[in-house]
Amino acid sequence: MKRLLICFFLLAGVQLAHAQYYKTDTVTRKGFDPSRLVLGGSLGMVFGDVTNVDISPLVGYRFSDYIAAGVNINAQYGQYKVWSYDQIVQRDKYTIFGGGIWGRVYPLPMVFIHVQPEYNFVTQNSTVYLNNNEKQTYKTNYGVPSLLVGAGYTQNVGGRVGIGISILYDVIQDDRSPYNNSLIYRVGAGIGF
Repeated sequence: MKRLLICFFLLAGVQLAHAQYYKTDTVTRKGFDPSRLVLGGSLGMVFGDVTNVDISPLVGYRFSDYIAAGVNINAQYGQYKVWSYDQIVQRDKYTIFGGGIWGRVYPLPMVFIHVQPEYNFVTQNSTVYLNNNEKQTYKTNYGVPSLLVGAGYTQNVGGRVGIGISILYDVIQDDRSPYNNSLIYRVGAGIGF
């Protein structure tokens, strides 16, 4: 965690030194400006005893140099296995579909404060393997609200394309939240950051 914070502050310092040359467009357009669209999201994959595939696109609009907002979609599939010695005793599979809105405030051109209320629909199948080669499967469906709050850093890598990292936390902490009372680390790429 210390290394992540040191890297964050180092990148922020480099960007602040470079920010002296940051120029805003002096031509202001009235109405919708396609160059202010924000397209991005994140893609994550983990495989093994714990499997998770996460596809979370987002789209938004940069209303000014300081404010951006938009909508996001969440789609996740996951499973994990519980082992006892050399055999599986339980396997849980889940799918999460949902979305919400997000907003960002940029106090500096590359640093943002992020707020994201969302609602996710979760389907979970738990299969318990019994001693006599039998199994029992339990299925649950539910919806759960979340309010992700945090901060992040974006770095332009050329033109309007950038990469971003953010650290978020679900402040509602519903017992069934997919975020499990832990910090959420996201790395993504996008256009119009």
